[in-house]
Amino acid sequence: MAVIKVRKTGEIIKGEENVSRFLEKQGVLYEHWDINKLPDRLKEKFVLTDEEKEEILAIYKEEIEDLAARRGYKAWDVVALSDATPNLEELLKKFEQVHTHTEDEVRAITAGHGIFIIKGDEQTGYFDVELEAGDVISVPEGNPHFFTLMEDRQVVAVRLFIDPSGWVAHPYEEKEEVIKK
Repeated sequence: MAVIKVRKTGEIIKGEENVSRFLEKQGVLYEHWDINKLPDRLKEKFVLTDEEKEEILAIYKEEIEDLAARRGYKAWDVVALSDATPNLEELLKKFEQVHTHTEDEVRAITAGHGIFIIKGDEQTGYFDVELEAGDVISVPEGNPHFFTLMEDRQVVAVRLFIDPSGWVAHPYEEKEEVIKK
């Protein structure tokens, strides 16, 4: 279950209802998918074949199609990151820069962990959303954010797009300091 840490205040928000309510106020979609649908052999696997990625998409077909219908997404895939990923350090450096997109950034975590650092409203400032298997998040288009891995450095996620070209990162110049935690 996701946990939120508000950087300005140190407040920690836990529990699906509390997390959902906080993120909704920030314009961020949060849902939780049933991770028990995934076979045990895929729950902790971070190097996936194309067939295994297709299997994950098939397992969550209903959830993906429901979210796509509600939000206008037209394409999806699976991404897997771990220490076995070629050029992982270069990828992480690219991900860890505050940026925006011309469409929502959507991730449904199916294994592992990740953190989205998202710019909230003026009162809230930046907050971390620590995600684990089953958590689904959609950062709205144009909202400054970045993503990084947690200490275990492994994640598998379903990504949804309106158009994959809209997922190009556009650097964001921050006026306030974003403290890396």
